[in-house]
Amino acid sequence: MTMYSNWAPISLNDALSRALRIVVLGVVLGVATSAQAQFRVEVSGVGLTQLPIAVAAFRGDDAAPQKIAAIVRADLERSGQFRSIDTAGSVIDEIARPDPSIWRQKGADSLVTGSVTRLADGRYDVRYRLWDVVKAQGQDLGAQSFPVPAGDLRLAAHRISDIIYEKLTGEKGVFSTRITYVTKTARGYNLWVADADGENAQAALTSLQPIISPAWSPKGDQLAYVSFESRKPVVYTQDLESMKRRLIANFRGSNSAPTWSPDGRMLAVTLSRDGGSQLYTIDANGGEPRRLLQSTGIDTEPVFSPDGKNIYFVSDRGGAPQIYRTTSTGGAVERVTFTGGYNISPAISPDGRWLAYISRINGAFKLHVMELASGTASAITDTTDDESPSFAPNGRLIVYATQQQGKEALMTTTLDGKIKARLGGQGGDIREPDWGPFQKP
Repeated sequence: MTMYSNWAPISLNDALSRALRIVVLGVVLGVATSAQAQFRVEVSGVGLTQLPIAVAAFRGDDAAPQKIAAIVRADLERSGQFRSIDTAGSVIDEIARPDPSIWRQKGADSLVTGSVTRLADGRYDVRYRLWDVVKAQGQDLGAQSFPVPAGDLRLAAHRISDIIYEKLTGEKGVFSTRITYVTKTARGYNLWVADADGENAQAALTSLQPIISPAWSPKGDQLAYVSFESRKPVVYTQDLESMKRRLIANFRGSNSAPTWSPDGRMLAVTLSRDGGSQLYTIDANGGEPRRLLQSTGIDTEPVFSPDGKNIYFVSDRGGAPQIYRTTSTGGAVERVTFTGGYNISPAISPDGRWLAYISRINGAFKLHVMELASGTASAITDTTDDESPSFAPNGRLIVYATQQQGKEALMTTTLDGKIKARLGGQGGDIREPDWGPFQKP
């Protein structure tokens, strides 16, 4: 994120100040309800079309390290596409045939049942079944079994949520995808990789110096980020399986704001090696960067369009930060944002239809969403310090950072802003989330 009170060239001191400064928004719309941090999703707005679904407690859930039914329920609520129906403590496994009339009376269209059984080898067999209870006799919409080690119980729950979401909406679910974010505590800085609900966070990097601008590779196997461990901003990539790092950009001056091309072959970065902060592309394995534009202003925060043909970026070439667009090889520049005098942090939806960004309105930093074809934009939060939007890989949700009354959190929101949820995650100052791609089965 590049949020400055005055838009000025990024010196080392400026960049360090940026990295040490946590500017995040604050509306806490969900709360943890157990050690596994399940969440209540607060819904606002009217005229929402949500599918009513009942997720009964799974047989054996109480003895399992993770509460599968609760995770599935929270996933579906957080998506904004489902409304949970009270199951009143019902425990139903995937073998029993439910009485659909009971669930229709409760207002449900669908019912999820299942079980969790510990196997002799120490693994757990997680099973579920989805029912359409609108039909008079109830219709079995399918079942599946996931034999997994205890450490993968949450992943099994997320995969069940994905299957249910796709079965009932026709679109892919994002519950088994991952996010990355950065925290700062008294002990230093951490780069985390977590489930899409913020839980199960694993540290990818720990440093006494700031870490900023994490970005997922298209395959979800690497992260690019900026580290200050050498007392200046330097761009690295890191393989998440081997944890091996590759130095990508360590040129004179500032090296910042990495973003991957859709094919994963190159990165767009902001470098000040030739004076001023300018856009370059560089091979994903490193090498000599190629300058994209000639500008007397600051060009930064690049992001590729999904087809790789264009790059959106922030520039003050018109006097104040606005979002512009150029081709991925440089060339003519087109201004994209016109509403508001200070617009930064662009993110493009996977279908290329929407632009999410941060706009400063009367001193408040607010998350906006624009339909690119029409140019129509609107604020989707009622808060004053929004940061770092990133789209889910199905384009249905946006993750961003938040703060309220000194309490930091990660949030997701639907594109209309009507349904928001607070995610789990590590403590400390939280910033710069990025949502990863779909995971391979």
